[in-house]
Amino acid sequence: MSTASTRLPEGRYGRSADEHADRTLKIVGTVLGAVLLVVIGWFAYHYVAQSKISGEVITFDTSHDAVKIHLEVRKDADTSGYCTVRSQAADGTEVGRADFRFGGHATRIDQVLTLRTTSPGTTAELLGCHAD
Repeated sequence: MSTASTRLPEGRYGRSADEHADRTLKIVGTVLGAVLLVVIGWFAYHYVAQSKISGEVITFDTSHDAVKIHLEVRKDADTSGYCTVRSQAADGTEVGRADFRFGGHATRIDQVLTLRTTSPGTTAELLGCHAD
């Protein structure tokens, strides 16, 4: 006794359901991959393009009612904005916070700022710089 084959002859009756599903999955995967690349590219561009200002606290000196902060800001020419700095006491409470504004044509600004505090501060922290 021989076993009869239930498979259809190759190429005679068009694509099987499995081949059609495989093709559909490949198309959907390609489209979703392309969309993901576009979204990642868009976020990367806006992250880099919006980073026009960066700042850094170089040194600071504390006293009883103030903190002198040497702040360095790098920015694009003709960009104006502000940097927010704060000081904390030894127990971690915030004793001073201020926004320092800048502008002009310079791309690098070195400035010593005085931050008034409500009690002796032990730190000077740059919270961030933002463009107007």
